[in-house]
Amino acid sequence: MSLKNILQEKKPAIVKQWFEALVETYPEGTRGSLRKRDAQFANPVGYHYTEGVEALFDALLGGMLPDTVSTFLDSMIRIRAVQNFTPAQAVGFIFQLKGILRGTLGEMLQDRTLSDELVALESAVDDLALFAFDLYMHCREGIYDIKAKESERATFRLLQQAKIITERPE
Repeated sequence: MSLKNILQEKKPAIVKQWFEALVETYPEGTRGSLRKRDAQFANPVGYHYTEGVEALFDALLGGMLPDTVSTFLDSMIRIRAVQNFTPAQAVGFIFQLKGILRGTLGEMLQDRTLSDELVALESAVDDLALFAFDLYMHCREGIYDIKAKESERATFRLLQQAKIITERPE
């Protein structure tokens, strides 16, 4: 039996553990609401995380098509970028999948073929994390750009109110 088939069979347990690892990155008071993941509009963060973790796991098993991965990963990383997670905190949950996989497979990894397949899958997890880091940095740059423009507008309004300048410089 291939690694892909084994992981597909164990998917519900793996996805649940991975979701829990993601939720654990939040303060204790927030975790309970994130676990209520069935209400898309009442709990959009929990919903996006639930959908995202499952879709990312499927993408890892299916060969990581960029469009599929970016759709789900982007929404997850945007949330974390806006919530002021550090880069390591924002993408760290992706690396936790490696430990979950190894824990799930346990002694099955004694099989050399499965072990080799897992190394390839872990490499895909690393690629996913790098992609997530790029998305995070892009989001943070956007946030800083918005803050800089707002600061510029506020400064201009203050100078205008003080009658120091009358029109906005280009």
